[in-house]
Amino acid sequence: MRPTQCLLRCILAVVPLRCSTTLASEHRPQRPLAPIQRLDEAYSNHEPLLSLHQKLVEIESITGNEHDVGVYLHNYLTKHNFTVERQSVGTVSDDLDSRQSNKKPRFNLFAYPGEKRDTRVLLSTHIDTVPPYWPYEIRNGNEIWGRGSVDAKACVATQIMAVDELRVSGEIKPGDVALLFVVGEETGGDGMRTANELQLEWETVIFGEPTELKLASGHKGILFFHIKAQGKAAHSGYPWLGENANSRLIPALAALLKTELPSSRKYGNSTLNIGRMGGGVAANVIPESATADVSIRIAEGSPQETRQIVLDVLNKVDDRLDTTFGEISYGPVYIDSDIDGFETVTVNYGTDIATLKGNHKRYLYGPGSILVAHSDHEHLTIGNLTAAVEGYKSLIRHALKQNR
Repeated sequence: MRPTQCLLRCILAVVPLRCSTTLASEHRPQRPLAPIQRLDEAYSNHEPLLSLHQKLVEIESITGNEHDVGVYLHNYLTKHNFTVERQSVGTVSDDLDSRQSNKKPRFNLFAYPGEKRDTRVLLSTHIDTVPPYWPYEIRNGNEIWGRGSVDAKACVATQIMAVDELRVSGEIKPGDVALLFVVGEETGGDGMRTANELQLEWETVIFGEPTELKLASGHKGILFFHIKAQGKAAHSGYPWLGENANSRLIPALAALLKTELPSSRKYGNSTLNIGRMGGGVAANVIPESATADVSIRIAEGSPQETRQIVLDVLNKVDDRLDTTFGEISYGPVYIDSDIDGFETVTVNYGTDIATLKGNHKRYLYGPGSILVAHSDHEHLTIGNLTAAVEGYKSLIRHALKQNR
């Protein structure tokens, strides 16, 4: 019997563990750990799923640092009779690269049963997480806590289990289903953009994100932009000798916050977030420059239309501001939800769906709630996790029945 089987079948205590990867100081939160908890005995027969999920969460994989979890998944899938391909992904941006502790290679994983890589159905999700890292914990007997426990390592584990169980039962054969796990989803989708170079097509792609076990019928679009105000440094006792960059930036941001953005019946209002801002070097120095990073979740229309609204507002306030827009932008994304037996929902977050090219049906489904993702209380129940395996199996069965 494997050690993990003993752990669950005997219902031994699960001790919160930190991964062995050395983390930057800003990724070492000092959150008090919960008391040692025990797993509910009712879930002991789900040992393979729970063990896989636990290991994935224990391995820190903040965007840019996905190497170790990728290696673990490669070995796991190979051991379970998948053919596994690594697809190298380029370096991350400077701000992320500076946070990496080891700068190991980054790669996507493409896996499939047998030798036939051209399959009808693809299941895909991401293996990176947002910072900071939170350790794996069991609370109240049936709650799994930790960074990535929901977004999106729950999807990774349940997608693998769903495909493997269908393979073992004989319901799928080589050429039916493949798995694609990508890096970089949380910071612009460089992993999925690279995945397009696989030059494969599928009839159906099932994406994994937290949807509370519902089928998402669509999600908002996104627009990122960076604003820079340039001033002139001077002594704060003689402000007339300089130009305060903060005094130029702040009115522009205030005007954006008051701007009416497009809305729709399906997605509600477009929302604007000033995610990061900064300017100056000291309280007694007139700031020479000031910057802000802003995002808009688009509920209606194209990113070009929203971009023009932004430029009109900013130019009206100060036509000397320097505004640059991010590479990734798209309008609201339609998602298929035409399968009986599933509740449907729209979501406000972005996904890799719009990034993956091809003329395929696309579904979005997964365990856990987005309302706890990206937080210090990210968690889901074991029951939610196990239910997702059955949900993914139903989606795969439906996809394979089409066009036969």
